[in-house]
Amino acid sequence: IKAAVLIQRWYRFYTARLEMRRRYTLSIFQSIEYAEEQAQLQLSNFFTFMIDHFAEVNGPGPDLISDIVNCSREEQRQLEDYEMLEVPNSYDGPQISFPLTVSDTNTLLHAFKQEKQLHARYVLQLFHETQTFLKQMPNVVHISTSYSKELTICGDLHGKLDDLLLIFYKNGLPSPDNPYLFNGDFVDRGKNSVEILIILFAFLLVYPNHLHLNRGNHEDPIMNMRYGFTKEIMQKYKKHGQKMLHLLEDIYSQLPLATIVDSKILILHGGIADTTDLDYLTSFERNKYKSALRPPKPQKHNKPNQTSSQNTMSGHKTDGSDECYSPALFSQSKGTHNMMVRTGLSRNSILEIHYLDSNIQMPDMTPELTATEREEWKQVVDILWSDPRNQNGCLPNSFRGGGCYFGPDVTAKLLDKYNLKMLIRSHECKEEGYEICHNGKVITIFSASNYYDEGSNRGAYLKLCPALAPRFVQYQVNKCTRKLTLHQRVSAVEDSAFRALQEKIYTHRSDLMKAFREHDPKETGRISISEWALSMEAVLHLNLPWRTLRSRLAKINSDGTVEYLSCFEDLQIQQPVKEVQPNLIETLQRYRADLELVFNIIDKDHSGLISIEEFRQTWKFFSSHLHIDIDDETIDDLAHSIDSNKDGSIDFHEFLEAFRVVNKFDKNGTCL
Repeated sequence: IKAAVLIQRWYRFYTARLEMRRRYTLSIFQSIEYAEEQAQLQLSNFFTFMIDHFAEVNGPGPDLISDIVNCSREEQRQLEDYEMLEVPNSYDGPQISFPLTVSDTNTLLHAFKQEKQLHARYVLQLFHETQTFLKQMPNVVHISTSYSKELTICGDLHGKLDDLLLIFYKNGLPSPDNPYLFNGDFVDRGKNSVEILIILFAFLLVYPNHLHLNRGNHEDPIMNMRYGFTKEIMQKYKKHGQKMLHLLEDIYSQLPLATIVDSKILILHGGIADTTDLDYLTSFERNKYKSALRPPKPQKHNKPNQTSSQNTMSGHKTDGSDECYSPALFSQSKGTHNMMVRTGLSRNSILEIHYLDSNIQMPDMTPELTATEREEWKQVVDILWSDPRNQNGCLPNSFRGGGCYFGPDVTAKLLDKYNLKMLIRSHECKEEGYEICHNGKVITIFSASNYYDEGSNRGAYLKLCPALAPRFVQYQVNKCTRKLTLHQRVSAVEDSAFRALQEKIYTHRSDLMKAFREHDPKETGRISISEWALSMEAVLHLNLPWRTLRSRLAKINSDGTVEYLSCFEDLQIQQPVKEVQPNLIETLQRYRADLELVFNIIDKDHSGLISIEEFRQTWKFFSSHLHIDIDDETIDDLAHSIDSNKDGSIDFHEFLEAFRVVNKFDKNGTCL
């Protein structure tokens, strides 16, 4: 009996430690992901400036940025002339015909399992047909389970085709007897976003009353540029990719914003706010919002010579020019509260950035909006970006930078107002693929397994019967980790999370060293654990359990103090030339994702090659936005150093190779 008790106690301790490691590993991944999303929202302010004013800064010539975002009449005509494209005899991919049938969807599934690609002619026609169909859909769709046994609800897929195929294998294909609802975020991050869209759109056209799609926050052209879908579609379809992206921009804006099942269950991607109005949500034209990160340009509400009292109070120009800006909706850094007070904005500001690296308050690049337009935009942002929390109330979602945190009281109030029973949403990765909160009234469903790394999380889908009782089905696509033990799987994911965290730590080295030394005036190289944890959070703002993580991030002395220099021992940034300033290298690595997005915008044909002059122009914009003082000579030296093959142009792989963060030593102790 004693032996059994000892074994049981050991096993409980062992499983508890594994569970703790799994939880903080997921926390690390999520914190880094949300920090990236917040950086995206800050950068969208910069992109709006570039889109609207690139030609002014760049002088005479084509407006490169606007040309990417805005489809010309000639391009629109070409989009409609997809029938002019011929499918060559050498094409060995799937062939489909319109109107689509079940046979066509089966053909697509079989071809994509074999990693074949659908010809651009078929893709363009499919997107065009989908665009036409979605224009007929309302903002909020009402469906019923009375005509089927169960409705299957899937959450984020994020380009993971294996998860979609596994769902279909376990649950059956969409049909009148097996209806589906996919709750947004079909694209980005994964490598098969195009294939997922093709499959979902094809089933939508075959079964328009039995397959339903909601819009997610990643059904957004600006998000696609940062998180991989734009790059994927341009690489797979090259010269036709641009046409597809223009079509998808309109398709995104036509996707329904929410679905209500049996007048009792509300399904939307992100969440709600205390101002969410379902009646109002059904009333406006959703297709105006091509991107939730960039509101539409409104029509001018005043004649050029008129001056409204609102414009005068806001400090706007009143000459009717296009350079009229409203006060900062994209509040930033430490000055956020003062900015909001000064401009009269409440906590309901639509996109709020509270703690980014730049403490510069840029003028808002958002066009002047009427109260109605502003309220419409806020409704869209809130339902696409918001997250639930356990505390009552509704607060700005400072962690993501968009939407809000809504508490159980906000949920109960909305459900009572519209006589609803439950809210089903997605938007957040959950370790088990789903989560129930707010006293069972809010369900989060997430369908992309292995979202952060192999073994990081399960995926799940939800079965909803006519009695509206939810039933969850979990799964996990296992290819590499199938033969590993649980301990080995947890360790592999944990190592991946710490590599990502250490990279983020190194890119903030200068700021961290400054924070550490404030607690170490005698420069002993040691500070207390509390001081170390406070410094890490003050600089990185990741809301992580730093005390728990300290043993993996820094050396602990026998007296309990932390050797803070040890945080940076395992990583280094390879510098292309000694003359380049170290702080510039650190800055470039920190804003690597931002730079890739700017590069994708300037690299108009998405060839992956940018000239030295284009690189210089990029840094002219980027350094101005972040107020980083870098002289032209330094930028030129850097550009020529990165151009390793000296061909006069830089591809992004050269850029990342020049500034990548690498492990200082491999497993054998050899310097990399």
